Amino acid sequence: MGIYRDQVLPRIQDKVMNRKGARDARMRVCARLTGDVVEVGFGTGLNVRYYPPEVTKVWAVEPSQVCMQLAESRINHSKVPVTLAGLTGEHLDLPSGEFDAVLSTWTLCTIPNLSAALQELRRILKPGGTFHFVEHGHAPDTKTARWQQRLEPLNMRLAGGCHLTRRIPEYIENAGFTIEHLDRYYFDGEPKPYGYTFEGRAVKS
Repeated sequence: MGIYRDQVLPRIQDKVMNRKGARDARMRVCARLTGDVVEVGFGTGLNVRYYPPEVTKVWAVEPSQVCMQLAESRINHSKVPVTLAGLTGEHLDLPSGEFDAVLSTWTLCTIPNLSAALQELRRILKPGGTFHFVEHGHAPDTKTARWQQRLEPLNMRLAGGCHLTRRIPEYIENAGFTIEHLDRYYFDGEPKPYGYTFEGRAVKS
């Protein structure tokens, strides 16, 4: 699985996560970003084109060298400076209380210790700093949730550790954030077990 995970999967995700529906969600989630931003799960830089002019700099947290290589041309064309700032959201070598916003797009499903990562993201934010996110997770209807449980072990192997059953809003609130806006919906065109989506914004309490 090493070659698949390290070399093949980033290239697959670069294509799959660049569909129109995903682009629309990225645009909405990035729209209100301002100041100094930490993007956890930077991936191949698919959010770069949606950074608004109010963003002064982005610190990218991304463990995959292949992803950063695929992102290079997007970074080079960005009007917003982007710098690599770490490999994992669970241990950020960044100062506390220094950043205006955190951005995460379809990343929280893959972080092994999600609670620790969210605590780190909260730590680095200024008081009143915002957390902008779009994630997939636990579906509300019983039939889909059961399919998520059945499919999750295989999905974790094929999709870089991606969980299908995480209750993302609960994790965010338990980390000390207050969710001030949240949309819940099934992602259009995605099989229901993979497509239940949480899109919103939280603030550091």
